[in-house]
Amino acid sequence: MSSEYQLHADAIKNAITHFDDHSQILGAAERNVIKIVTIGDQKHTIKSFKVPNVVNQIVYRSFRKSKAQRSYEYAHKLLDLGIHTPNPVAYSYHIDGMLFKESYYMSELFESDLTFRELTEDFDIPDHEAILRAFTRFTYKLHENGVNFIDHSPGNTLIKRVEGGYDFYLVDLNRMEFGPMDFETRIKNFAKLTIHKPLIKIMSNEYAKCSGGDEHVIYNLMWKSTVAFQDEFFKKVRLKKRIFFWKKKYKSRPSRSSIQ
Repeated sequence: MSSEYQLHADAIKNAITHFDDHSQILGAAERNVIKIVTIGDQKHTIKSFKVPNVVNQIVYRSFRKSKAQRSYEYAHKLLDLGIHTPNPVAYSYHIDGMLFKESYYMSELFESDLTFRELTEDFDIPDHEAILRAFTRFTYKLHENGVNFIDHSPGNTLIKRVEGGYDFYLVDLNRMEFGPMDFETRIKNFAKLTIHKPLIKIMSNEYAKCSGGDEHVIYNLMWKSTVAFQDEFFKKVRLKKRIFFWKKKYKSRPSRSSIQ
């Protein structure tokens, strides 16, 4: 737990322990569930990570830090580098014998004006290009600081309009690598953000200005990486549909109690 929250330690532990009792859910509850709780006069989010499969329950129990712990530690590291993220509060996990079970990450709730996703869906935002260029400069700052945000995807950057520009806050932090990044790794880091060529052209232009690189080379690699990511993504989707077709079939069957 972060030292500045020690005065609320009992309330924080209680909020995490009774996660299932909280009713206010943030966003779409898919693999992981995020809920909003109020402690004192401050709203917080608690992210509950899905219980891993049996193999990973053993791995997380003995060999690897949990997603919750990594989120907490990476948040502190980002803040130390001058990179915004909602203030980390605490993390917690539950172990049953030799198996790792539930884990939770709590941070302060940050109210943003929009996310990067909205830039990919609404091209009529008045300052659309200005935000996109500022976001590209922000990404360049990440790279210069040796931050490889592996989940650099549309929903994971919160955007706040401030006087004279924009502030960007990273969320969903559990997958990051730290260290020097070569040119190819940097440009491939844009692959998950958008499929729209006009946006990629703007980002490649701005990244070239920041880095002094060749805009044409940057654009070609950025677009090639985007296409490769999309191909791989939909290949996995098709594979999952084939493997788990029985789930859909099972769900479509009426239960005994509903049969007339």
